[in-house]
Amino acid sequence: MISQKSVQQILETAKVEEVVEEYVNLKRRGVNMLGLCPFHNEKTPSFTVSPAKNIYKCFGCGKGGNAVQFLMEHENFTFPEALRHLAQKYNIEIEETQTSRENIEERQLLDSLYIITQFAKEYYADQLLNTSKGKSIGLSYFKERGYREESIKKFGLGFAPEKRDNFTLTAVQKGFNIELLRKIALTSKHNSDFFRNRVMFPIHNLAGKVIGFGGRTLQKGKKIPKYINSPETEIYNKSKVLYGAFHAKKGIRQEDECILVEGYTDVISLHQAGIENVVASSGTSLTVGQIRLIKRYTPNIKIIYDGDPAGVKAALRGLDLILEQDMNVKVVLLPEGEDPDSYLQQLGSSDFKQFIDENAKDFILLKTNLLIEETKGDPVKKAGLIKDIVSSIAWIPDPLKRSVYAKECSNVLELDEHVLIDAINKVVKQKLYKKRQQDQIASPKSQQQLTEELLSLEPSPESGLGNLKTDKRPPVSLLEFQEKDIARILIASGGELFDKENNVTVAAYILSNIEEVMNDFDNKICEKIAKECLQLLADKKPITTQHFTNHEDAEISQFSIDLIHTPFEFSPNWKAFWDIDLQTQPLPDQNFLKDSIYALHRFKLKKIIQMCEKNQERLKAFNEKENTTKMMKLLKMQQRLITMRDELAKKLNTVVLK
Repeated sequence: MISQKSVQQILETAKVEEVVEEYVNLKRRGVNMLGLCPFHNEKTPSFTVSPAKNIYKCFGCGKGGNAVQFLMEHENFTFPEALRHLAQKYNIEIEETQTSRENIEERQLLDSLYIITQFAKEYYADQLLNTSKGKSIGLSYFKERGYREESIKKFGLGFAPEKRDNFTLTAVQKGFNIELLRKIALTSKHNSDFFRNRVMFPIHNLAGKVIGFGGRTLQKGKKIPKYINSPETEIYNKSKVLYGAFHAKKGIRQEDECILVEGYTDVISLHQAGIENVVASSGTSLTVGQIRLIKRYTPNIKIIYDGDPAGVKAALRGLDLILEQDMNVKVVLLPEGEDPDSYLQQLGSSDFKQFIDENAKDFILLKTNLLIEETKGDPVKKAGLIKDIVSSIAWIPDPLKRSVYAKECSNVLELDEHVLIDAINKVVKQKLYKKRQQDQIASPKSQQQLTEELLSLEPSPESGLGNLKTDKRPPVSLLEFQEKDIARILIASGGELFDKENNVTVAAYILSNIEEVMNDFDNKICEKIAKECLQLLADKKPITTQHFTNHEDAEISQFSIDLIHTPFEFSPNWKAFWDIDLQTQPLPDQNFLKDSIYALHRFKLKKIIQMCEKNQERLKAFNEKENTTKMMKLLKMQQRLITMRDELAKKLNTVVLK
């Protein structure tokens, strides 16, 4: 188990923006950074990262946390795995204490698999560079392709020897468990090597760890597959991995575009030519997981297809998934008989870049223009083409984009725009209906529930509004709102000095004024936070924002992040454009004195109003025959509460009508 001291050191050192930027394309907006949420599919960025608070928060799906929580959510790491990943990233030495046997075994298994794949990578690289067969077969192949030594090392290229069990015997001699070698699919159940007599391409995850391999045979004429890839394992999920993504993510962010090619060699050749925003699907059809991986970094994708007829046909199918994810797709068709690697060698780096820039065509318009040539003079074929184009446009979720494409395609197809739009809308409705049916199968609802759901989308007759969904969440009471405001100030500014002369903190000031109601909070999480602040003061420990955002209680941690992180920012324009500073008071984020006083007054006011209401209910319960002395006490108490209420209302310039 990782010691608390090491946990704290990791949490204090890790910068959330540096961790998140490895997976999400972030753009600066004021003091925060903004990007598309990696946890749900969205068109408009709602995922914000606050470097100052060292937290992230998505205002679309609600997920938020620190660097550790991001890795746990995104990479499915356990808490210790996320900590170890960050410790390695920031070169922090971990201090260990005892832990449960199950946790040790689980951690050791994954660690062992990563260690084995790293060993395999080094083994294949050594075979390539330091054996006669590796040099004569593998290295000569890479040299023929023009790969330089730095490219070979950068991508960890290697060679698997022909002998049946050479790798397996070497690994076992080095102390690796044969069962784990089988588990990671480097050794078969008959103890033979999975990869033999092939040049090797290690596959990395986004963190740079080796998770699998691709192997290419150099033999000709034999009926064996040209490429074979590692099967799926505990650390390798093919549908969520793109070859070269680890090396390309920085380039994709910088260029705001991802170039997609088919094979490993295309990726390496383009990287070597200075085109680093390139990944490969490794000869398989694109999956939603792979598309969303690209979308984390950019909404723009450019696909380069081979120039043979098969490449042209490939360009015309299988891209509907990309359109459905609201990506901007362009296609580059190479001359017939060429692939990205060969054509790059022929043209050279600068001419190849110029070629793909000049020949990148919008996917739907390219598809329309290519197919229109095949349908001239054949109305039946043209009708089929129109259906094909309509189907593709219907995948686009943005109605504005759909209308633009409909207009452009109607000109090319010589078809009335309204006819095309009607056809597209019909397909869109069919897709929506089908999706609703699938959702109903996945999560069955009664007819009554469905009717209620539909009615909730309808406005009331007198409102004059449409498409308004009723919010069925219970309303937050005014007192609970003020309790949350008190908790927010304790978390954000509790450790700041309220009275510098007497060394009184904001937390001490607030808690001393609400001590009598500390056990009477409506919101129990707010109560926990207030009591914990009281305990920290008693123990003479600092009260910091990070204490609560990094809290071991996940409920308190998430609650704290939700309280202090907002999608809104104070405009810098007065200072930036007019050089005007706020004169009457500190900036809102720094004005914790006024914030504390007013929050405390509002909290007390709502509490007293609540007490007035409860006392009034007691008075109503009395009748003439009951104890008049007790009734008089309640009346006096009510008068005192009303006086206190009115005094606080006056301070806050608040009108109390009751």
